[in-house]
Amino acid sequence: MARQRSGIVLVLCAPSGTGKTTLTKRLLAEFSRFAYSISYTTRQPRTGEVNGRDYHFVTVAEFTRLRDEGFFAEWAEVHGNFYGTPLQATLDMLRDGRDVIFDIDVQGASQLRGSLRRGCYVFILPPSRAELERRLRARGTDDEPTIQRRLANAAKELDQAHWFNAWIVNEDLETAYDELRAAYIAATLSPSCSPDLVGGLMEGWREGR
Repeated sequence: MARQRSGIVLVLCAPSGTGKTTLTKRLLAEFSRFAYSISYTTRQPRTGEVNGRDYHFVTVAEFTRLRDEGFFAEWAEVHGNFYGTPLQATLDMLRDGRDVIFDIDVQGASQLRGSLRRGCYVFILPPSRAELERRLRARGTDDEPTIQRRLANAAKELDQAHWFNAWIVNEDLETAYDELRAAYIAATLSPSCSPDLVGGLMEGWREGR
């Protein structure tokens, strides 16, 4: 019996310095079904970036027009530039059975929940404020005002963690990855991923197959 599987939306959020990027890379390396939608942005291309491959580079006027037309599943302004995820392209990938992963902030995740009305939303937490501060300082990339701003933003993000589907504390990387992997696999087993499975089985059942 052929099984038609719909893709899932996996949304990962975490305060800066929690280890979300490392966990995301491990998940992408293990599972080949994931796809990334190509975002739209108003910033200028960086060296080596190609329009239509890395981003769709558009003007502010074009981005604003698309936003007002409901073109984006989610959008945000970051450091004076706009970024947005195309809604229809995301839906097309899901229809084709690709799983779409989003590594975004809480604001973007909230927009996705409203526009896509589906998905597994995972919040990755630091073990403590002290440990998060230690990790931020150990990176050696931020000055003191930036570190304090990231800690303040982390508190605001944690205040929104209550509406996520899963919480993972990244105290030990291996344990955190095992939990993230489990959350992803569990999401792929949802009946919403294979809505025709039982109906097809029952049809064959009635025909003696």
